[in-house]
Amino acid sequence: MSEGVDVIIIDDEQGVCDIIAEGISKFYTWGDILCYTNIDEAVNYCLNREYGVAIFVLDVFVGQTSGFYFLDSIEKKFPMARDDTIMITGYADNDIVDMCIASGVNYLLEKPIKPYALQLSVRAILAKYLRFAKKILQDPEFAEGVVANL
Repeated sequence: MSEGVDVIIIDDEQGVCDIIAEGISKFYTWGDILCYTNIDEAVNYCLNREYGVAIFVLDVFVGQTSGFYFLDSIEKKFPMARDDTIMITGYADNDIVDMCIASGVNYLLEKPIKPYALQLSVRAILAKYLRFAKKILQDPEFAEGVVANL
């Protein structure tokens, strides 16, 4: 397990996971890239992690369940999961857009995923963590406050 911000990809097709992971690996160096085709395995992994920060790339429909079910399952351990999620789907109709909005997911990409859209989405999510880390390093008083609230 890395000590960075990992990217966790969940899609019921291993080939899709592999393509997304390969695309992300071309630009992402801040953590590991993990793939799952089974939501229960991914939930188990996430709930047993030491800390609850990651970027998620989730298929809307995964077998008989969904990426939204996954988010519901991990939300106590990963309170920012919905903000840190990129949903992917084969067809982004109004119902799927509405589900993303209702769930607090702000990134939705349609398959086949354009590499630049994936890169910009991942970087946008990561940027808030990098800004936070920079603030901690540059502001000792702020850092003390963060530590005091842990």
